[in-house]
Amino acid sequence: MTNTLGEEVKERRRRLGLDQQDLANLAGVSTSFVYFVEHHKKTVRLDKLENVLEALGLELVVKLRST
Repeated sequence: MTNTLGEEVKERRRRLGLDQQDLANLAGVSTSFVYFVEHHKKTVRLDKLENVLEALGLELVVKLRST
């Protein structure tokens, strides 16, 4: 089963021993933004999401769906 983006962020953050505040500080975003990402808020700013992913050593990849 594939993790959602929020689950992946949360799992990676915990693996790195970071709390939400630590990650927010590293990414230059608010703690509430990290919370929203981890809890599947439907809309978030892409630039801030990229900062969070970068701080975790992750990247966002877009690919075509199989039809």
